[in-house]
Amino acid sequence: MMNDMNDLIENFATAKVLLIGDIMLDRFIYGDVGRISPEGPIPVLSIQRENEMLGGAGNVLANMRALGCQCDIISVIGSDMAGATIKGLISQNDGLIEDSNRPTSLKTRYIAQNQQLLRVDHERSMAIESNIQQEILKKAKQFMKATKFLILSDYGKGVLTDDLTRDLMKLAQDNNVTVIVDPKGKDFSKYAGAHIITPNKKELSESTNNSAVSSNKDVELAAKELIQKYNIPTVIATRSEDGISVIGKDTPIHIRTKPREIYDVSGAGDTVVATMATALAAGAALSQAAELANMAGGLVVAKMGTAIISKEELLHALHNTSQSSSFISPVLDQDDALIQIQKWQEKGLKVGLTNGCFDILHYGHVNYLARARERCDKFIIALNHDASVKILKGSSRPINDQHARAAVIAALGSCDMVVFFGAENKDEDNTPSALVGTLKPDIFFKGGDYTIDQLPEGKVVLNYGGQVDIMPLYDGYSTTDIIEKTAQ
Repeated sequence: MMNDMNDLIENFATAKVLLIGDIMLDRFIYGDVGRISPEGPIPVLSIQRENEMLGGAGNVLANMRALGCQCDIISVIGSDMAGATIKGLISQNDGLIEDSNRPTSLKTRYIAQNQQLLRVDHERSMAIESNIQQEILKKAKQFMKATKFLILSDYGKGVLTDDLTRDLMKLAQDNNVTVIVDPKGKDFSKYAGAHIITPNKKELSESTNNSAVSSNKDVELAAKELIQKYNIPTVIATRSEDGISVIGKDTPIHIRTKPREIYDVSGAGDTVVATMATALAAGAALSQAAELANMAGGLVVAKMGTAIISKEELLHALHNTSQSSSFISPVLDQDDALIQIQKWQEKGLKVGLTNGCFDILHYGHVNYLARARERCDKFIIALNHDASVKILKGSSRPINDQHARAAVIAALGSCDMVVFFGAENKDEDNTPSALVGTLKPDIFFKGGDYTIDQLPEGKVVLNYGGQVDIMPLYDGYSTTDIIEKTAQ
């Protein structure tokens, strides 16, 4: 059992989990609505970009892999383009089974100004044929030899039939594998004997004859009914803004979610079950796993669309749990940073970006960043990750690791977002050129006596029509000087 939460998260790489369920493809089409169609009272969407990502059980897989977990998935796709896309998104797909008699579940969302206009579902929610069920069972026997944790991610699309679910439960029992179920529907009888079940409030109520689930006591009574009726030792109820409740043989645990702005709750349950399973497989106690899962769920609802939480984001959130969220800027990966920047720019806000190691934050840094922030509406700080700093500064650097540096930078009033970047190896590009080319800030700030010709990233900014602003540094202040003084 892990005692330190930081060590636990770092230990996620040792976790091995098998995932079986309904995989889908989520497609997001973004654009602008500038007029109403002359053919009828409907908006005309001018498409600007598209994004495709794993959905359903695939979103659980994406979350687990982002957390560092070794996860295999067994699921069913169609012999179509959506299925081929899913194969391309999953680097290891030995567990994907093609069924030419059914299409791949595809959900397409049309979005303008961060408002969803329409969702189109292309799927057939029907039970898979018996031969496909047997193929899944055969693959499960092979994969289960290498794990002690199984997730059944049921979206009610037909993969987890009653018979197959019961066969998988029996197989897990025979192999001493812990079963975690993310359920669907009102009848949980097919999940009988699972070790953990994770219903949301609606599912918990409907599976217990529409019982009340508003208060902690309500949730405890409904959960105990499931425990007794289906011989499931632990119920972990996800309760949206009310957090997570863990009800089992020990005293019930109720963990509230930190208040934050909610953009999208879609996929939050996937993040919770993924984090829970990863933590347990890495050696966490149930209470620890629930705390991390609640933290991850709170982070993911602040993102747009089907989203994932990375190991780095979870570590950063853990380091800042004792601080007020109103003073801490988010640490985002490149994809989430791009979504947020585009939202700001759509509102007419001018976005600035600078980069650096910021190993030991000093007077010169703080003043430089404050002056840059005065020249834009939102300010992003791109932070060299640890491997990148070592390439730049030598093997003895950084003094402070990337999570500590990000926490300090994110607490500055001048900062609106932190993004990691940099090379992993010496022969790779270690400049922020690729990052700024993707994020496209309106202004790129650089401190020092540079000219634009000396900055490859500056040329990238000018090529897409951005502005480069060279800022003066404060003489006599540098991290190297501070390190040398402390060594004297």
